[in-house]
Amino acid sequence: MKRLPIIWKITGLIFIIVFLSLFFGGLFIVNEYLNQKEEELKQQSILAARTVAALPEVRNGLNGSLKDRQLIPSMIESLQIINGTEYIVVLDMDRTRLSHPVKSLIGTKSEGEDEGPAFAEHTYTSKANGEIGTVIRAFVPVMNKEHKQVGVVIAAYKLPSLYELLSNLKSQIFSISFLVLLLGGLGAWLLARHIKKQMFHLEPFEIAKMLVERTETFNAMHEGVIAIDKNERITIFNDRAKQMMGIEGDVIGKPIRDVISDTRLPEILVIDRPIYNKELQVRNLSILSNRIPIRVNNETVGAVAIFQDRTEIKKLAEELTGVKAFVHALRVQNHEHMNKLHTIAGLIQLGHKEKALEYVFKITEEQEELTNFLTEHIKDESISGLLLSKISRGKELGIKVVIDRNSHLERFPKNIDHNDLVIIIGNLIENAFDAFQESTDPDKEIFVSIDQNKEICTILVEDNGPGIDDSVLPNIFEKGFSTKNKQNHGIGLYLVKQIVDQANGHIQVESQKGMGTTFIITFDM
Repeated sequence: MKRLPIIWKITGLIFIIVFLSLFFGGLFIVNEYLNQKEEELKQQSILAARTVAALPEVRNGLNGSLKDRQLIPSMIESLQIINGTEYIVVLDMDRTRLSHPVKSLIGTKSEGEDEGPAFAEHTYTSKANGEIGTVIRAFVPVMNKEHKQVGVVIAAYKLPSLYELLSNLKSQIFSISFLVLLLGGLGAWLLARHIKKQMFHLEPFEIAKMLVERTETFNAMHEGVIAIDKNERITIFNDRAKQMMGIEGDVIGKPIRDVISDTRLPEILVIDRPIYNKELQVRNLSILSNRIPIRVNNETVGAVAIFQDRTEIKKLAEELTGVKAFVHALRVQNHEHMNKLHTIAGLIQLGHKEKALEYVFKITEEQEELTNFLTEHIKDESISGLLLSKISRGKELGIKVVIDRNSHLERFPKNIDHNDLVIIIGNLIENAFDAFQESTDPDKEIFVSIDQNKEICTILVEDNGPGIDDSVLPNIFEKGFSTKNKQNHGIGLYLVKQIVDQANGHIQVESQKGMGTTFIITFDM
């Protein structure tokens, strides 16, 4: 069955509403008109009855002879025509009719149930249904000159029926109804067309289908998606976002701050610009977030956040980085040991066996002392292995890497794990290595210290390199910033700063041109 277009549905619905409003409004107006007409006829009937009751001829007829009484019917007939009444009846105190529209009833007694109060000098009206329809009757007592009641005058006006009223007003009703329905129909069609345009010319079933498809599409995404309107109420919150945020149940329509207390999505409504690739820490998850304002007709109507859980990827990348570092360290160690073996072999060939043996003991003792120190004071194999590899790497580059013998690391600071420390220490030392590339100083040295107590953990990396120029010092933590025109630079310090900020740590840089640079990082325990 073919669906009726929405524009005709809306037009028809509004047209029906207009018609029903006109119908019920008309009934109300007609009812008010009938009530008003009834009040008007009550006043007219009382006025007509009082006029008749005040006539001397009527008073004399009620008090006088039979001849005077016989004059009343013809006189009342004339007064009925003049006043436009349905009928006028004159009764004496015996309730005998002296006038009546039905001549055969003249001289008979009236048995009306509502006439009693009139014979007690009361003036009033009543509504009665009869053969001619509904009539409004006024009862007025007739008083003589001595102010003694001698009779009653009843004046009646016929109340028009609904059919009679509509018949009398049919031309006006038809004209008004036609204009109202015409203008209402035109307005309904224009409104329906406007609504259709606002709905992008889509039918309701198409909108419903799109909504279902959109919801299922969002729920099928591996990324979390959260959207809010300009009043900070949630419009989209897909299943993946609920999993990452630990949210259950339906949250659509709720204020975002009630669902996620530390949300930073509403700030997009304030700054009115997107923030891309922002790394956040949520429920021990490393999340990469893109927050973007939603614009309609150049007006910001909401904001959307699309974020990915990078925890596992980050761990894999860090582990891969660590493996590469250890492979590089093994290569350096192999190269270093080959040089040492060549030195020992040369001493033996020259016949200096004692010096060769002394050399072996010396390098073994140095390596064993450093290994034992790192094993006892640095309680993490990844950090110990990193420091060993950097010492070997420094020897290859002609740079002395010194580990502070007062260093010790028992446990990790809050919101920090071994992967984060590997990135921080590794990048700071590599940054120092890069700084020495332009240095001609033969005594190149990097000093590394890791210390902690119950309150804080401090990491210090210091070099005696060329230092950092004051003009670029504020920019060194920006993503992509580097003083070297090489690829893959400008990332290390940016990653360090991101990790420090996420863990609510503090980083301090001291540098003097020609004297070296010191990085001091502190974390709360």
